[in-house]
Amino acid sequence: MIQVIPSIAIRKGRVVRMRKGDPTSEKAYDENPLDLSKRFEDHGIEVIHLVDLDGAERGSPVNYHIIEQIAGYTDLKIDFTGGISTDGDISKAYEAGADYITASSIAVTDPELFASWIISFGREKMTLGADVTDVKSMNLLFRGWQRKSDLTLYEHLEFFHSRGLKYVKSTDVSRDGVLEGPNFEFYQAIRDRFPELSVLASGGIRGVDDIKRLNDMGIFAVIFGKAYYEGILKLKDIEQFFVKKES
Repeated sequence: MIQVIPSIAIRKGRVVRMRKGDPTSEKAYDENPLDLSKRFEDHGIEVIHLVDLDGAERGSPVNYHIIEQIAGYTDLKIDFTGGISTDGDISKAYEAGADYITASSIAVTDPELFASWIISFGREKMTLGADVTDVKSMNLLFRGWQRKSDLTLYEHLEFFHSRGLKYVKSTDVSRDGVLEGPNFEFYQAIRDRFPELSVLASGGIRGVDDIKRLNDMGIFAVIFGKAYYEGILKLKDIEQFFVKKES
Protein backbone atom coordinates (compact mmCIF):
# COMPACT_ATOMS: atom_id res chain seq x y z
CA MET A 1 0.00 0.00 0.00
CA ILE A 2 1.21 3.49 -0.87
CA GLN A 3 2.48 5.61 2.03
CA VAL A 4 0.50 8.85 2.41
CA ILE A 5 2.58 11.73 3.80
CA PRO A 6 1.41 15.27 4.57
CA SER A 7 3.75 18.17 3.91
CA ILE A 8 4.23 20.99 6.43
CA ALA A 9 6.16 23.88 4.90
CA ILE A 10 7.46 26.51 7.32
CA ARG A 11 8.52 30.08 6.61
CA LYS A 12 9.02 32.61 9.42
CA GLY A 13 7.17 30.34 11.82
CA ARG A 14 4.08 30.05 9.64
CA VAL A 15 2.64 27.12 7.70
CA VAL A 16 2.59 28.20 4.05
CA ARG A 17 1.96 26.89 0.54
CA MET A 18 2.88 28.28 -2.89
CA ARG A 19 1.80 27.80 -6.50
CA LYS A 20 4.45 26.30 -8.75
CA GLY A 21 7.16 27.29 -6.28
CA ASP A 22 6.53 31.00 -6.84
CA PRO A 23 7.31 32.92 -3.61
CA THR A 24 4.95 35.76 -4.64
CA SER A 25 2.06 33.29 -4.55
CA GLU A 26 2.76 32.26 -0.96
CA LYS A 27 -0.29 31.79 1.24
CA ALA A 28 -0.08 31.39 5.01
CA TYR A 29 -2.51 29.18 6.90
CA ASP A 30 -3.76 29.66 10.44
CA GLU A 31 -2.16 26.44 11.62
CA ASN A 32 0.30 25.71 14.38
CA PRO A 33 2.87 23.12 13.17
CA LEU A 34 2.62 21.06 16.35
CA ASP A 35 -1.19 21.10 16.53
CA LEU A 36 -1.30 20.21 12.85
CA SER A 37 1.10 17.31 13.40
CA LYS A 38 -1.00 16.00 16.27
CA ARG A 39 -4.09 16.10 14.08
CA PHE A 40 -2.30 14.12 11.39
CA GLU A 41 -1.16 11.57 13.94
CA ASP A 42 -4.69 11.24 15.36
CA HIS A 43 -5.88 10.15 11.89
CA GLY A 44 -3.29 7.40 11.54
CA ILE A 45 -0.55 9.23 9.67
CA GLU A 46 2.91 7.99 10.62
CA VAL A 47 5.30 10.21 8.64
CA ILE A 48 5.33 13.94 7.86
CA HIS A 49 7.43 15.82 5.32
CA LEU A 50 8.71 18.93 7.12
CA VAL A 51 9.99 21.63 4.75
CA ASP A 52 12.23 24.39 6.11
CA LEU A 53 11.70 27.11 3.48
CA ASP A 54 13.82 29.55 5.47
CA GLY A 55 16.63 27.01 5.41
CA ALA A 56 16.23 26.36 1.68
CA GLU A 57 16.52 30.09 1.02
CA ARG A 58 19.53 30.55 3.33
CA GLY A 59 21.34 27.38 2.30
CA SER A 60 21.40 25.93 5.81
CA PRO A 61 18.53 24.76 8.05
CA VAL A 62 16.82 27.24 10.36
CA ASN A 63 13.81 25.55 11.92
CA TYR A 64 15.37 22.84 14.07
CA HIS A 65 13.09 23.93 16.92
CA ILE A 66 10.04 22.84 14.90
CA ILE A 67 11.56 19.36 14.58
CA GLU A 68 12.13 19.31 18.35
CA GLN A 69 8.52 20.29 19.08
CA ILE A 70 7.00 17.68 16.81
CA ALA A 71 9.41 14.94 17.88
CA GLY A 72 8.89 15.81 21.52
CA TYR A 73 5.09 15.72 21.53
CA THR A 74 4.19 13.14 18.86
CA ASP A 75 5.36 9.72 17.73
CA LEU A 76 5.46 10.83 14.10
CA LYS A 77 8.49 10.08 11.99
CA ILE A 78 9.88 13.27 10.46
CA ASP A 79 11.33 13.55 6.98
CA PHE A 80 13.18 16.88 7.12
CA THR A 81 14.27 19.00 4.17
CA GLY A 82 15.42 22.54 3.51
CA GLY A 83 18.97 23.81 3.22
CA ILE A 84 20.78 20.60 4.18
CA SER A 85 24.33 21.08 2.94
CA THR A 86 26.78 19.61 5.48
CA ASP A 87 27.27 16.52 7.60
CA GLY A 88 26.70 18.77 10.60
CA ASP A 89 23.30 19.87 9.28
CA ILE A 90 22.21 16.25 9.12
CA SER A 91 23.58 15.39 12.55
CA LYS A 92 21.84 18.41 14.07
CA ALA A 93 18.55 17.46 12.40
CA TYR A 94 18.83 13.93 13.77
CA GLU A 95 19.65 15.28 17.23
CA ALA A 96 16.53 17.47 17.05
CA GLY A 97 14.42 14.41 16.28
CA ALA A 98 14.33 13.98 12.50
CA ASP A 99 14.20 10.40 11.24
CA TYR A 100 14.93 10.93 7.55
CA ILE A 101 16.58 13.59 5.41
CA THR A 102 15.58 14.73 1.95
CA ALA A 103 18.26 16.79 0.21
CA SER A 104 18.05 18.43 -3.17
CA SER A 105 20.34 21.40 -3.90
CA ILE A 106 23.50 19.84 -2.46
CA ALA A 107 23.00 16.81 -4.70
CA VAL A 108 23.22 19.18 -7.68
CA THR A 109 26.10 21.35 -6.47
CA ASP A 110 28.15 18.63 -4.74
CA PRO A 111 26.94 15.22 -5.91
CA GLU A 112 29.89 13.36 -4.42
CA LEU A 113 29.00 14.68 -0.97
CA PHE A 114 25.40 13.52 -1.25
CA ALA A 115 26.59 10.16 -2.55
CA SER A 116 28.80 9.84 0.54
CA TRP A 117 25.74 10.45 2.76
CA ILE A 118 23.97 7.47 1.21
CA ILE A 119 26.84 5.37 2.54
CA SER A 120 27.59 7.09 5.84
CA PHE A 121 24.01 7.71 7.02
CA GLY A 122 22.43 4.76 5.20
CA ARG A 123 20.24 4.49 2.12
CA GLU A 124 17.13 4.01 4.29
CA LYS A 125 17.68 7.45 5.83
CA MET A 126 18.47 9.55 2.76
CA THR A 127 16.04 10.67 0.07
CA LEU A 128 17.10 12.51 -3.05
CA GLY A 129 14.91 15.49 -3.91
CA ALA A 130 14.90 15.84 -7.69
CA ASP A 131 12.38 18.32 -9.07
CA VAL A 132 11.69 19.71 -12.54
CA THR A 133 9.34 22.29 -14.03
CA ASP A 134 9.67 21.33 -17.70
CA VAL A 135 9.11 17.63 -18.27
CA LYS A 136 10.36 17.93 -21.85
CA SER A 137 13.83 19.21 -21.00
CA MET A 138 13.85 17.55 -17.54
CA ASN A 139 16.33 20.13 -16.22
CA LEU A 140 16.59 20.05 -12.44
CA LEU A 141 15.52 22.92 -10.21
CA PHE A 142 17.39 23.70 -6.98
CA ARG A 143 17.83 26.42 -4.33
CA GLY A 144 14.18 26.39 -3.40
CA TRP A 145 13.18 25.89 -7.05
CA GLN A 146 14.59 29.32 -7.90
CA ARG A 147 17.54 28.09 -10.00
CA LYS A 148 17.72 25.71 -12.94
CA SER A 149 20.56 23.28 -13.59
CA ASP A 150 21.85 22.09 -16.95
CA LEU A 151 21.72 18.62 -15.42
CA THR A 152 18.73 16.50 -16.38
CA LEU A 153 16.64 14.36 -14.06
CA TYR A 154 17.62 11.07 -15.67
CA GLU A 155 21.36 11.89 -15.60
CA HIS A 156 20.97 12.78 -11.94
CA LEU A 157 19.09 9.59 -11.06
CA GLU A 158 21.52 7.41 -13.01
CA PHE A 159 24.46 8.86 -11.07
CA PHE A 160 22.95 8.21 -7.64
CA HIS A 161 21.22 4.97 -8.54
CA SER A 162 24.64 3.53 -9.35
CA ARG A 163 25.80 4.68 -5.91
CA GLY A 164 23.11 2.95 -3.90
CA LEU A 165 20.23 5.42 -3.88
CA LYS A 166 16.90 3.88 -2.83
CA TYR A 167 14.46 6.79 -2.43
CA VAL A 168 13.74 9.73 -4.72
CA LYS A 169 11.16 12.45 -4.11
CA SER A 170 10.28 14.09 -7.41
CA THR A 171 7.96 16.96 -8.25
CA ASP A 172 6.71 18.33 -11.54
CA VAL A 173 6.74 21.88 -10.16
CA SER A 174 4.31 23.08 -12.82
CA ARG A 175 1.69 20.94 -11.04
CA ASP A 176 2.60 21.98 -7.50
CA GLY A 177 -0.06 23.88 -5.58
CA VAL A 178 -2.49 24.20 -8.50
CA LEU A 179 -4.75 21.23 -7.70
CA GLU A 180 -4.80 19.96 -11.28
CA GLY A 181 -3.64 16.44 -10.52
CA PRO A 182 -0.18 14.84 -10.52
CA ASN A 183 1.72 14.29 -13.74
CA PHE A 184 1.08 10.55 -13.86
CA GLU A 185 3.03 10.08 -17.11
CA PHE A 186 6.06 11.72 -15.47
CA TYR A 187 6.05 9.25 -12.58
CA GLN A 188 5.38 6.29 -14.84
CA ALA A 189 8.41 7.24 -16.93
CA ILE A 190 10.62 7.32 -13.82
CA ARG A 191 9.25 3.96 -12.69
CA ASP A 192 9.85 2.43 -16.12
CA ARG A 193 13.41 3.68 -16.32
CA PHE A 194 14.40 3.02 -12.69
CA PRO A 195 12.15 0.21 -11.41
CA GLU A 196 14.38 -0.43 -8.40
CA LEU A 197 13.93 3.10 -7.02
CA SER A 198 11.21 3.87 -4.49
CA VAL A 199 9.48 6.99 -5.82
CA LEU A 200 7.79 9.60 -3.64
CA ALA A 201 5.37 11.62 -5.77
CA SER A 202 4.73 15.24 -4.83
CA GLY A 203 2.66 17.99 -6.40
CA GLY A 204 -0.87 18.35 -7.72
CA ILE A 205 -2.77 15.91 -5.50
CA ARG A 206 -6.50 16.70 -5.63
CA GLY A 207 -8.02 13.82 -3.76
CA VAL A 208 -8.32 10.13 -3.05
CA ASP A 209 -8.63 9.10 -6.70
CA ASP A 210 -5.21 10.57 -7.48
CA ILE A 211 -3.70 8.65 -4.57
CA LYS A 212 -5.37 5.42 -5.69
CA ARG A 213 -4.01 5.81 -9.21
CA LEU A 214 -0.47 6.41 -7.94
CA ASN A 215 -0.84 3.36 -5.71
CA ASP A 216 -1.90 1.25 -8.68
CA MET A 217 1.19 2.46 -10.55
CA GLY A 218 3.45 1.14 -7.80
CA ILE A 219 4.50 4.53 -6.45
CA PHE A 220 6.07 4.11 -3.00
CA ALA A 221 4.65 7.24 -1.36
CA VAL A 222 2.64 10.36 -2.08
CA ILE A 223 3.14 13.75 -0.45
CA PHE A 224 0.12 16.03 -0.23
CA GLY A 225 -0.33 19.59 0.97
CA LYS A 226 -2.55 22.23 -0.53
CA ALA A 227 -5.53 19.95 -1.13
CA TYR A 228 -5.71 19.39 2.62
CA TYR A 229 -5.10 23.00 3.63
CA GLU A 230 -7.81 24.18 1.23
CA GLY A 231 -10.29 21.67 2.66
CA ILE A 232 -10.56 19.54 -0.49
CA LEU A 233 -8.85 16.41 0.82
CA LYS A 234 -10.20 15.23 4.18
CA LEU A 235 -8.07 13.20 6.58
CA LYS A 236 -10.88 10.69 7.12
CA ASP A 237 -10.84 10.01 3.37
CA ILE A 238 -7.23 8.83 3.39
CA GLU A 239 -7.56 6.52 6.38
CA GLN A 240 -8.29 3.70 3.91
CA PHE A 241 -4.60 3.77 2.92
CA PHE A 242 -3.32 3.04 6.42
CA VAL A 243 -2.59 -0.50 7.53
CA LYS A 244 -4.63 -1.23 10.63
CA LYS A 245 -2.43 -2.32 13.53
CA GLU A 246 -5.19 -4.12 15.39
CA SER A 247 -5.12 -7.90 15.14
